[in-house]
Amino acid sequence: MAELKGKILAGKILVEPLAAEETTVSGIIIPDSAKEKPLRGKVVLTGADKTDEPMEIKAGDTVFYGKYSGTELNINGEDYLLMSQTDVLYFV
Repeated sequence: MAELKGKILAGKILVEPLAAEETTVSGIIIPDSAKEKPLRGKVVLTGADKTDEPMEIKAGDTVFYGKYSGTELNINGEDYLLMSQTDVLYFV
């Protein structure tokens, strides 16, 4: 991943989606046409705190988000999601 330049607005995060599962728990290989959109990713950049909402997520955290969360972006050939901190369901 290349160094990203720019700033993220307050309350927003930039997430690199993690790859979708290739096999099921029982070992069945999932074809590309049947794969679900990934629902977790790694935070790359975060914006500043909002006046009424502190930024709890930091770069490097793994986040879980809803199926239709965020806006898809392609920056320097890499796919990212730009979303609000409130779209995150859980983070580690």
